[in-house]
Amino acid sequence: MKSPLRKRIPRELKTDFGKYLVIFLFLTATIGFVSGFLVAGSSMITAYNESFEKYNIEDGNFELMEEADDTLLTELEKEGVTIYENYYLEEEVVNGKSDSTLRIFKPRNEVDKVCLMDGEMPQQEDEIAIDRMYADNNSLKVGDTIKVGGEKKTISGLVALSDYSALFSDSKDLMFDAIKFGVAIATEDAFDAYGTGNLHYSYSWKYEKTPADDTEAKEKAEDFMKVLSSKAAIAAYIPAFSNQAIHFTGDDMGGDKTMVMTLLYILIAIMAFVFAVTTNNTITKEAAVIGTLRASGYTRGELLRHYLHLPVLVTIVAAIIGNILGYTVFKNMVADLYYGSYSLPTYHTIWNGDAFILTTVIPAIIMIVINLLLISSKLRISPLNFLRRDLSRRKRKKAVKLPHFKFFNRFRIRIILQNRAGYLTLFIGIAFAEILLVFGMMMSPLLEHYQDEVLSHMLADYQYVLKAPVPTETDGAETYLAGSLKTMPTEFSSEEVSVYGVEKDSAYVDIDFPKEGVYISDSYAEKYRLAEGDTIELKETYGDKKYKFKVAGIYEYPAAVAIFMPEEEYRDVFDKEEDYFNGYFSDKKITDIEDAYIMTTITEDDLTKVSRQLDVSMGGMFYLMNVFSVALAAILIYLMTKLIIERNASSISMVKILGYNTREIGKLYLTATTWIVVISVILGEAIATETINVIYRAMMSDYSGWLSIYYDPNIYWKILLMVLAAYFVVALFCLRKIRKIPMDEALKNVE
Repeated sequence: MKSPLRKRIPRELKTDFGKYLVIFLFLTATIGFVSGFLVAGSSMITAYNESFEKYNIEDGNFELMEEADDTLLTELEKEGVTIYENYYLEEEVVNGKSDSTLRIFKPRNEVDKVCLMDGEMPQQEDEIAIDRMYADNNSLKVGDTIKVGGEKKTISGLVALSDYSALFSDSKDLMFDAIKFGVAIATEDAFDAYGTGNLHYSYSWKYEKTPADDTEAKEKAEDFMKVLSSKAAIAAYIPAFSNQAIHFTGDDMGGDKTMVMTLLYILIAIMAFVFAVTTNNTITKEAAVIGTLRASGYTRGELLRHYLHLPVLVTIVAAIIGNILGYTVFKNMVADLYYGSYSLPTYHTIWNGDAFILTTVIPAIIMIVINLLLISSKLRISPLNFLRRDLSRRKRKKAVKLPHFKFFNRFRIRIILQNRAGYLTLFIGIAFAEILLVFGMMMSPLLEHYQDEVLSHMLADYQYVLKAPVPTETDGAETYLAGSLKTMPTEFSSEEVSVYGVEKDSAYVDIDFPKEGVYISDSYAEKYRLAEGDTIELKETYGDKKYKFKVAGIYEYPAAVAIFMPEEEYRDVFDKEEDYFNGYFSDKKITDIEDAYIMTTITEDDLTKVSRQLDVSMGGMFYLMNVFSVALAAILIYLMTKLIIERNASSISMVKILGYNTREIGKLYLTATTWIVVISVILGEAIATETINVIYRAMMSDYSGWLSIYYDPNIYWKILLMVLAAYFVVALFCLRKIRKIPMDEALKNVE
């Protein structure tokens, strides 16, 4: 026999339609986005994982100072590897909008194969296929003409290179750069026509026996590096497991899933608490009815199931519709977000059964468990107490004695104390929303601040790294020595540290070196929590030799994790000849050194790639996060304020009888909520700041380099104004609700 209580469900839904509609829309949008994220993300991760075999991605690559002959390659292949020539050119590009650099490869048919996304592969010498993401960021399309290394080229196609899913020009960079850097494919004739001025002798290798895991891959790579370094001069050596251009994308997409699911379940828990608080309020209003039903034979279980119906029903319907939207609309939105950040090959949607479980079954369970725990305790009261409207499970205590404030203030404090459960839920919700809001609003100012700091502390406008010591007649050019070491694994993975040997009384590096010790960059000190007097231990990048240095001071250089020492000490430590150098600092462009002798040129564009790329990749996400956070805060404020007004409907009615108008009643009830909102925002900002400090450090530990955390002071009052603006809109709706409460409400429940 069906329970007659079911007939009350449509009426309850109609009575509280506004509350249920708001929660339903919020859950639908949230679950829809998460579902779309899981479907698109898992499809892309599958395509990414399959690309290793499909496109025969390398197990590593190395670059030599000189071209390897057949004898050397034959000797190296005795180590159980197959070596492929993978030379590339780096040429400047001018497309009429901005200058950038293209890394050009010959057609790849054996290793690191190419995925054609649009158009055709180049067939003529004046054609070129460029990376799809680089093309999007520079507003280029198939058929456009660009000037590459002084030669006009027609874009024949858009491609994705399997070993450049993230466009890192250097694997030790903090962030890739898909705006000023891209990769491309040219015909063999076009490649050879550029000559050897900007040619890099790069080789890829594949193991004959694939390593079982990263540990074995690391051991194999270290063994192979020892052999290689004993036979040739290495310019670069990057095993695949440490190549960010290959693995950054997969690691980032895998980490996103955990973060998004955690956020979803926190939001479901908050909504479950909202449902529980409002349901308990309904139980209080219907106490006499519940007492009558209990006395008539209804069990606590039947009543509990009745009050669980609507929260669970709303959640499940929202989840089902959200999943439909996730598999259609949101899936494409998420895919566009990933394609806006990474140079991924073409993917095909894979229907994900886990998405339904994670976004429907688990949220329903969370909703049931939280409501079950909070509502069941309320229903344990005896039928007689329900009939008497005595719903307190504790012995009645005297009211809290308040200080001798003005009557209105004491009245408002009473309202806060009577509705403390609802206000606690509101505080938790606002604090959570502010964590998202502070993070979203801090990132753009942080990137701008980082860019300003980097540019104001540049060592020189032009920083050249040479393949060999070459003189120059450029005025103001100053020699220096440059190399790199690696940190020892600690709380962070081992990463490269730039090592500079600078002239005494340098015009570019203002350091008064002591007799003993080195200076470290402030980013190095902050990341590894180092201070003056500490000792650091580093190891060779391509070897096992270790070095210890005492930190004599900290130099303000946020662009890199670096150490600075006098040039004499550099030559002594690294066993270099007395007149050896391999770089120039200059505030003017050096034009009298042939490109063949220049390994790298570091300019303003190179130092600002982090802020530039993050702003392009994540700018839209930050905006969505801000909108979502404000919407969450507004919804919680609306639901809790509405609850408080409904709970005090009889009191409001009585106050109306006493002659108070709507505005005066609003001052009594809404001002109390205003206090809580303002306090919640201020305390929430402090909680958000401390929480983000922890999250940010953990997040940055996965990257090479360091971005110092920075909070623009303006974001705090902006957040306060945004939340108060949302509250003002909510207050207008609540005033309308107060206006509709009739005077006879106070007479309905006279005991």
